[in-house]
Amino acid sequence: MNGGDAYSAAEVQYIRRHHQHEPAENQCTSALVKHIKAPAHLVWSLVRRFDQPQSYKPFVSRCVMNGELGIGSVREVNVKSGLPATTSTERLELLDDEEHILGVKIVGGDHRLKNYSSIMTVHPEIIDGRPGTLVIESFIVDVPDGNTKDETCYFVKALIRCNLKSLADVSERMAVQDLVEPINQF
Repeated sequence: MNGGDAYSAAEVQYIRRHHQHEPAENQCTSALVKHIKAPAHLVWSLVRRFDQPQSYKPFVSRCVMNGELGIGSVREVNVKSGLPATTSTERLELLDDEEHILGVKIVGGDHRLKNYSSIMTVHPEIIDGRPGTLVIESFIVDVPDGNTKDETCYFVKALIRCNLKSLADVSERMAVQDLVEPINQF
C-alpha cells in the first residue's frame, strides 16, 4: 500500500483504523506518510481548511467555495499549468476536528481522476524530542482506460508526495515563526 516502503507499528495502526479502501478490479489505492517537525494543531489548521487548499498545495492556483465550510461543501479548484487538468470539483466528505480527519471526493473536472476519494489524518508525535506530526493520506481512484494500475498509482502518489512535502515546508516554517492560530477560531 505504500509502494514498497515499510510502515512503523503506529502507522499501520492508524492506516487500519482510518484508511481502509475497498478497491474494485479497475481501481488502485495506496497510503502515504509524512513526518512533520511542527505541532499537530498547527498542521491540522492548514489541512482542515477545505476552502483554502492553495495554502499548501502547490498545484492549486485558485479555490472558490460557495457557502459555509461543512460536510457536503463543494469547492471549485483551478489547477496550475503543467498538469493534465485545469479544474477539479471536490466535495468535503468528512471533517472531524476531534480525530483530525479530512475526507474529500472529486465529483467533477477536466481530468482523468474518476471516482477519486482521499482521507487525510493528522496525528501528534514526538520528533527529536519536540512536538511533531504524522500525516497519512490515502486514496482510491479508477484506473483510466489506456493506463495500468501501477501508472495510475505512481501519478497520484507523486502528486500527494508533492502536497505532503509542501505541507511540511509550510507547517515547519510557521512553527519556527510561531504563527499558530488557535484551532477554536474556526
